[in-house]
Amino acid sequence: MAPNALSVRPARDGDAAGLCSLLNEIIAVGGTTAHETQLTDATFRDYFLVGEDHLSCQVAENDDGLLLGFQSLERNLGLPPDWGDIATFARLQPKVPGVGRALFAATLAVARDLGLVAINATIRADNTSGLGYYGKMGFQDYAVKAAVPLSDGTPVDRISKRYLIA
Repeated sequence: MAPNALSVRPARDGDAAGLCSLLNEIIAVGGTTAHETQLTDATFRDYFLVGEDHLSCQVAENDDGLLLGFQSLERNLGLPPDWGDIATFARLQPKVPGVGRALFAATLAVARDLGLVAINATIRADNTSGLGYYGKMGFQDYAVKAAVPLSDGTPVDRISKRYLIA
């Protein structure tokens, strides 16, 4: 393996603290996730790794074991039962190109294995990097929920995109 090569694997229970820290850093910066309140390691674990709606959590890391990002696939009662709901989080520093693409390849393989027909991503309208990422992965807009208030009351649209699995 080349030095600091990127690899993807399923998340393990022992990843919870590191992934929670990665996500909490993103939440603290703001503007790129619907999460506005930091999570505890236990809450992270329950939500992303073992919760009843959990389908998959893929982790990207380098060969030194540095966690570079993760992508979750969950059930969402607001979606058809043969759809998954995706969320992607990549380390802010150091930012490593290709993390999102590598994570999506692994998540898409899991979605196919589960027999899903589509994957939903709902992104804040002010998250231009997230909208761009999902667009590059082949997601298409299909719905907008207007003026969803943030915790401070600021209204922000939520754009739902779907990826149809062939």
